[in-house]
Amino acid sequence: MLCQLSINNFAIVRFLELDFKAGMTSITGETGAGKSIAIDALGLCLGNRADANTVRPGANKAEVSARFSLEDVPYAKRWLEDNDLDVDEECILRRTISADGRSRAYINGNPVPLTQLKALGQLFVGIHGQHAHHAMLKSEHQLTLLDSYANHSILIDNVSKSYQRCKLIENELKQLQLNQQERIARKQLLQYQVEELDEFALKAGEFEQIEQEHKRLANGSDLIENCQLTLQLLSEDNEHNIESSLNRVIGFADQLQSFDPALQSVANMLNEALIQVQESTSEVQDYLSKIELDPEHFAFLEQRISKAMQLARKHHVQTEHLAEHHQALAIELKELNNDATRLDEIQQQVDDSKQAYIKSAQKLSQSRLRYAKELNKLVTRSIHELNMPKGKFSIEVNFNPDIQSVTGSDQIEFQVTTNPGQPLQPIAKVASGGELSRIGLGIQVITAKKVATPTLIFDEVDVGISGPTAAVVGRMLRSLGESTQVICVTHLPQVAGNGHQHMLVNKFSKSGGTETQMKPLDKEQRISELARLLAGDVITENTLANARELLQ
Repeated sequence: MLCQLSINNFAIVRFLELDFKAGMTSITGETGAGKSIAIDALGLCLGNRADANTVRPGANKAEVSARFSLEDVPYAKRWLEDNDLDVDEECILRRTISADGRSRAYINGNPVPLTQLKALGQLFVGIHGQHAHHAMLKSEHQLTLLDSYANHSILIDNVSKSYQRCKLIENELKQLQLNQQERIARKQLLQYQVEELDEFALKAGEFEQIEQEHKRLANGSDLIENCQLTLQLLSEDNEHNIESSLNRVIGFADQLQSFDPALQSVANMLNEALIQVQESTSEVQDYLSKIELDPEHFAFLEQRISKAMQLARKHHVQTEHLAEHHQALAIELKELNNDATRLDEIQQQVDDSKQAYIKSAQKLSQSRLRYAKELNKLVTRSIHELNMPKGKFSIEVNFNPDIQSVTGSDQIEFQVTTNPGQPLQPIAKVASGGELSRIGLGIQVITAKKVATPTLIFDEVDVGISGPTAAVVGRMLRSLGESTQVICVTHLPQVAGNGHQHMLVNKFSKSGGTETQMKPLDKEQRISELARLLAGDVITENTLANARELLQ
């Protein structure tokens, strides 16, 4: 719960330090005294937007801090632990706003982004403003109220996840469908190209091979002639050949080494040269015997090279890269064929995800129907107590599978009848301003009992209510304060008198400036303040007696 609120140089507050207790705290004061300033300041600690106008004129900055007890607030403790922030018995939220509008946020002295301050603040405080009942006319707010009462966070989270998955798959399907005509045209072209290349069936590295073979056959006559000349010079010429010349030299070398052994290495080298010449002669003879001048094979190679070059030009690639290009086109065609299969798979996934969404949405809708019936009885009983004895409240929940959103497929409508014999109609068409205020207040109090927020603030939510109805409102808020800390800004004595404690807001002038103060009242001071709310400036003994009765 909220234990203390400290305010420095905020609006017309110079300095204010307020200690809050459990139960219901009433806050009253003259019109314009600044009763809602403390609520606005607390809102900054909860992550509300701030601007330079909130800084007291003449001050460099405004500073607001709120101290909360973590007792019986396990979810806030878990949040602090999950975000690696200090966890103790208490938690301090602090906000500073400089005169130029810049603000900083702190949790337990640690600088944090405003989003974190807001996320944690929502776990500590719930604020109900004086115009909250107008928001109740909107169907989305009606849905929020029902879900808050039913604590549907888990069910809504499941529906939201199903919805997001469904949309993700639908977008993928839509993208595939948008590109389908382009893919069909591309597929037809690829099929023709791949079939043509399949028919030619050029293997990787084959072009280089056939190009080399073509070159060999094209120069076949020269190869034969040069091989024959080589053989003549090596060994076949009767008069002069290398082999016979080497034999003669080797004979001379053998004689020389007999005279001087130092020349043995020369004889060895000449013998090795003779062996190399003989081996070369053998290889050339073998090569010459295998040369075949096949005109048909040469024509085949020439035709294949010509076709390869033609296809390479057609596909704008180098001839030696044609086989790799063929393989790349075949892979792309396969992927396009897989896309067709993927389209069928995605369509099935869309159908499955829609069914999963509808299943989650139906589960949420059934829970809404159950809690709507429960809330109907409670709100009807509440508006009876709030001086609408013949009134009846009902929540219409209609499931429509054609409507899909992160919050489900339900259409929600609050309906009411205030006079006997009249049918239920949408609340916006039937309820007057005062009736709407009472119905809205009843719903806020009822739903607040179900929401696990330790501190609830009601900022002049009793506008448009008076007399006996105001007394009922006061008792409702006091009853709520038995289990939850309630802070109520009010102008009604019947409501203020039900508070477990009471604070008074005063505005005064000092040193040419305006200041606001807030102080707790003792019993006698409370009686005087209630008497002022009852009668205004002229307070009589009867007024004081009425105030004492209200306080009792």
